[in-house]
Amino acid sequence: MRLIIISDTHGQHESMDIPDGDVLIHAGDFTEHGTLVEAEEFDRFLGKLPHSHKLVIAGNHDFAFETHPELAAAVMTRSTYLCDEAIEVGGRLFYGSPWQPWFMNWAFNLPRGEALAEKWQLIPKDTDILITHTPPFGQGDIIYSGEHVGCEELIKFTEEIRPELHIFGHIHESYGITQNADTRFINACSCNTKNKAENPVLVIDI
Repeated sequence: MRLIIISDTHGQHESMDIPDGDVLIHAGDFTEHGTLVEAEEFDRFLGKLPHSHKLVIAGNHDFAFETHPELAAAVMTRSTYLCDEAIEVGGRLFYGSPWQPWFMNWAFNLPRGEALAEKWQLIPKDTDILITHTPPFGQGDIIYSGEHVGCEELIKFTEEIRPELHIFGHIHESYGITQNADTRFINACSCNTKNKAENPVLVIDI
């Protein structure tokens, strides 16, 4: 199964060269300003792509999906929108969640610690492909200062359930793939540090 993985496109999806594959995954921040109009434009774009399955989660820019969740979810007619939900594709369990450690006044913010741990406890223990917007602490989460800003509770849970892949975005500075003994961690930010969607689309065969 070929996964085509993007994140943090910030409304620039039309400028991207997205290869064919079995499952297209977007790990959040497909809008820039979080409006329903932007979400509708993104949905129309997805409708032009050939992938059999398209899985999408929201990110901190995608305000409408937090403030008007039912209305926003209804816009996503050409993909499967996951918000603390799982879906099985090709015999593997995919789970998507938008939450992140508190970051300014963006969408899907929660305080570090217990509030986030409660969200991660919803993830099925047999998840094969985990999709979050935030990185876990210590994997694909380094900002300009050299500080790790990922979620401490998320890395604990990821190390417990040991998914095959953990896909995320959010931290543009840390685009790329890292790995521990059990999991490949994929920061799929399409936008680079200049907020231009110029990072190569990541293609993973599983």
